[in-house]
Amino acid sequence: MTVRLSEKLEFIYQDILKRNPGEQEFHQAVREVLETIGPVLVKYPELAEQKIIERICEPERQIIFRVPWMDDKGEIHINRAFRVQFNSALGPYKGGMRFHPSVYLGIIKFLGFEQIFKNALTGMPIGGGKGGSDFDPKGRSDAEIMRFCQSLMTELYRHLGEYTDVPAGDIGVGGREVGYLFGQYKRLTNRYESGILTGKGIHYGGSRARTEATGYGAVFFAEEMLKVRQDSLEGKIGLVSGSGNVAIYAIEKCQQLGAKVVACSDSSGVIYDEQGIDLALLKEIKEVRRERLSAYAQARPQARFTKEGNIWQVPCDFALPCATQNELNGKDAQTLVNNGCKLISEGANMPCTPEAIRIFLEAKVAYGPGKAANAGGVATSALEMQQNASRDSWSFNHTEQRLHEIMRNIHKDCYETAAEFGDPGNYVVGANICGFLKVSRAMLSMGLI
Repeated sequence: MTVRLSEKLEFIYQDILKRNPGEQEFHQAVREVLETIGPVLVKYPELAEQKIIERICEPERQIIFRVPWMDDKGEIHINRAFRVQFNSALGPYKGGMRFHPSVYLGIIKFLGFEQIFKNALTGMPIGGGKGGSDFDPKGRSDAEIMRFCQSLMTELYRHLGEYTDVPAGDIGVGGREVGYLFGQYKRLTNRYESGILTGKGIHYGGSRARTEATGYGAVFFAEEMLKVRQDSLEGKIGLVSGSGNVAIYAIEKCQQLGAKVVACSDSSGVIYDEQGIDLALLKEIKEVRRERLSAYAQARPQARFTKEGNIWQVPCDFALPCATQNELNGKDAQTLVNNGCKLISEGANMPCTPEAIRIFLEAKVAYGPGKAANAGGVATSALEMQQNASRDSWSFNHTEQRLHEIMRNIHKDCYETAAEFGDPGNYVVGANICGFLKVSRAMLSMGLI
């Protein structure tokens, strides 16, 4: 079931479908926003008159290029890379680079579109953009990944700048890849611009809390959703899908706040540990040994690994989808609701399908959409930019405190905006309208841009 759009918004949406054929993820992200902003156009008709929606939905710039590179055996490979500079009304384009075989233009546009509103919600002066490549880093040597990153940056560097576009990491792009990209940028430009990339190593300008930020932020947002319900994470049982940076540090913060996470996952299957995930073991397997989750069960006999299992079938009080887009469908959502799940906070970008979101909202589950709940990562990237601009070095505690404050403010803005527009407690409405208004007002102030 989908929400019926007004005639005006339906016309805009159909035009977007025609102009962007085959880009299903982008279509989904656009429709999800359009379904909520009808009341905004009634209250502020000038936004429709100035065609703000049409302008926001069309990227300012789309860059597509080839990336030739050579593997360790001397064989040449050609990958395709993208950078979509979506909207710069609030500041330079800001958004990560994703290296994964599934990457194509539609994925990058969906991510970039979401990034516009997510970045606006942080209150930081950053616009929305995203990039990536269909390169698969799995199984590649450090030398191969270095050569790929150097080849990619040889083209991309001319489109970047601390006042133009500042990439970061995403799936498949961590500190190692950011380091290779930054090194090549410095080599090509003969300039040491720390603020040109975020997610850098701590020893050369990185933020001490950036690795933890997205996972921590999703838990901070969950904490705020529970506070307004006079509840907390203390004593709750949770699920966290994924086992990368976002998932690992979401689990860490959940444990710090007194919750017990009993399951996580990777592309091979699901680990269930009734006593609670052993975080030190999980970090060793995923961050040091870079192995599959099955190794967790081998090291901890009381845990159970289910190959290609479904994490959402495990009973829980709360769930944090932290893996990838559309990982949690309507059937999974109904299972979670039936099993007593009362809260969802998205650590990934658009991990719940539209049907899943509808089920959560109808069941009055506290549902935090990704553009609000996982904004902690880009917020901390913006803090890293501030740190670099001041030639300063901030402590972990200082950065985490700033992150916590930003996430509280995002929750407050979403909560109050949802109530203002007649749908109290609906964070989808609150996040979409609040982010949309921040960007729209900046665009109107600047004339026809």
